[in-house]
Amino acid sequence: MARDASRRQDPDVMASAAAETLLHGLVDYAGLFPPAALPMAQAVRLYDEYRRGAHAWILGRFVLPVARLEEFVRHAAPLFGRGVPWRLSVVGGADDRETIERFNEKFGERAVIDALEGKAATVDEVGQHAALASLRTSQDEPFFVFVEVPIAEDTAALVSAIGANGLRAKVRTGGVTTEAFPAAVQLTRFLWSCATSDVAFKATAGLHHPMRGDYRLTYESGSPQATMFGFLNVFLAACFLRAGLSEDRVVAVLEERDPKAFEFEPGRVLWGGHQLDAHSIDALRERFATSFGSCSFAEPVQELISMELL
Repeated sequence: MARDASRRQDPDVMASAAAETLLHGLVDYAGLFPPAALPMAQAVRLYDEYRRGAHAWILGRFVLPVARLEEFVRHAAPLFGRGVPWRLSVVGGADDRETIERFNEKFGERAVIDALEGKAATVDEVGQHAALASLRTSQDEPFFVFVEVPIAEDTAALVSAIGANGLRAKVRTGGVTTEAFPAAVQLTRFLWSCATSDVAFKATAGLHHPMRGDYRLTYESGSPQATMFGFLNVFLAACFLRAGLSEDRVVAVLEERDPKAFEFEPGRVLWGGHQLDAHSIDALRERFATSFGSCSFAEPVQELISMELL
């Protein structure tokens, strides 16, 4: 997604240019997925509101299963034409090329699928997505293919295959059960694999909150709690890793619970005696740590406001 210096609507509401750079286009809206699991009509309406809201610059793509595209069109088409085209990421597989091309040919100036999110557990399964890497949108813009891989074991071979096929990686950072959350060392190993293979990634699930902490797994009354990663932790950890931070210190960034430990100054972010400047963050967000999927947009925004980062 294009980035520019004028993305902020109100120059007085952002505490730090470095924070603005980190947050720009960071949240892909996945309201259709658990734990929110909203009906299509409601998810589409909310996304349209967010696109026109004060924090639209934080918003990324609308995420949906490719099998629900027709349902999406029924609810969303009346809203097309309000501003820039809707950007969509579809959860699907290697066989969905024709469906994507037909959709983009029909709606490309109003809504465009420019990303697909698939899965692979083996190098051969990664290779099945390779043909999608040549896709372009109807406006001849890049098409991005994210391949989710399991990270319980070493991910080096899978991530290397992703890079060799011109694809991007995807990591699951949580879910609605405690077992769905990987350990910080496992996530660090995945980030290291992406860095050494020069592979961009996105994250999904369990990242509603900016900071690591103990939170409810669902929105149901009496929901059990689990320790979740914060999205600030994950994306700052990725940026620090690419800037040369050691793996053990990256684990410490992922496990950081004190919001005051991340110091957002006008042109840089500091943690534990290490720093990232806004220019470096901008470059790494563009080509390495791209976005995360969240079934809530309001929740991350409200917590960022509470932290005085918005």
